[in-house]
Amino acid sequence: MGVTRRIIFPTIRLILWAVIALALVKMAFSGADMSQADDSLVPTAQIAEMHAEVGTATITNTVTVQASVVADPSTPVKATMAGAVSKVLATDGQQVAVDTPLLEILLETPVEPTITTNPETGEQTVTEHKPKIKRETVKAGVAGTLTLTALKDQIVSVGDVVGSIAPGTLSVSGTLTPEQQYRLIGAPTEAQVTLKGGPAPFTCAGLRIGAAPTGADAGQTGDGGGQAATTGAISCAVPEGVTAFPGLGADLEIVNGTAADALVVPVTAVQGSVQDGNVWVVLPDGGSEKRAVTLGLTDGEHVQITAGLAAGDTILEFVPVGDVVNLPCDQPGADYTTCQA
Repeated sequence: MGVTRRIIFPTIRLILWAVIALALVKMAFSGADMSQADDSLVPTAQIAEMHAEVGTATITNTVTVQASVVADPSTPVKATMAGAVSKVLATDGQQVAVDTPLLEILLETPVEPTITTNPETGEQTVTEHKPKIKRETVKAGVAGTLTLTALKDQIVSVGDVVGSIAPGTLSVSGTLTPEQQYRLIGAPTEAQVTLKGGPAPFTCAGLRIGAAPTGADAGQTGDGGGQAATTGAISCAVPEGVTAFPGLGADLEIVNGTAADALVVPVTAVQGSVQDGNVWVVLPDGGSEKRAVTLGLTDGEHVQITAGLAAGDTILEFVPVGDVVNLPCDQPGADYTTCQA
């Protein structure tokens, strides 16, 4: 055991150190060329600007809105005079037409008694008078199903709600993003409606566009994949003869203009989306310059150029990164950290 410690183990250690030393020497003098390793780290890729050519095409501005079928709201019935309900002329749940009498309100106004004095005796005589009676009949302002809440002898004031009338009609209603509102400026008064799981598509008349209802979802996803606020509302009447039910989903499609042989460019190439915009025209030397253009119709992928460019012009396909902040959040190519909501 003493021999092993004093002779064999030290010998094995010396051999191992010798092997390690030889390996290090070989790596130092016969390894890979370091200049080659340095060259491999030099970036060689280049980012090429993508160009688009101004062309001509037929462009149709079609806006499709996700909507749903809703029951038209009831119209309140209000008292038109202060007084007491003297007669109830209709029943709850009755189908009424315009000008159908619903109830009568009676107002009694006291009349001061007349006092006369006998000139000879000085005796006074008091003559009582009947109160002045005024009656007012409240009539239906619209046709529909009546819900009557007033009771006989109930005291009411002018403007008090004494019932409501449900028209029994339906509408298709949805919300709009700012980009959709711009595209629907000057929209027609009808749209094409497709009910989810319902009958064949039909024409919906009386198209109405206005402000978004209170509490509308401000986080609707726009076409560009970002979050676009809903700032408008759209609705139209479901025509008679169409079977529909409140709550059904629907697609509301509005065609707001078509232009044939129009100059068009990708929407990603334009800064702005309505009326006025900017594009970057490619110069002969390979550079680019900003140019103002006038915009027309858009189909969401291409936009019509009515002034500022000519067919065959070459422009940058995407707005330069430093200028993308002016795009709406629901515009393709927008930077959703800095875009306009």
